[in-house]
Amino acid sequence: MSRILQRLQRLDQDESGQGLIEYVLIVALVAFAATAGMSTLAASINSAFTKVGTILGQYV
Repeated sequence: MSRILQRLQRLDQDESGQGLIEYVLIVALVAFAATAGMSTLAASINSAFTKVGTILGQYV
């Protein structure tokens, strides 16, 4: 029983993978935010090109 408790205590104190997991979570959050913002950005760009095309169409 004491061996199990000792191993659990060592496992609790071991933080070797903690930094990597934090970086992965940050990257996932940034990727999610970028993906969510892409539709709004794409709609704005599409609208701008449509306006430019309409203005150029009047002069050609």
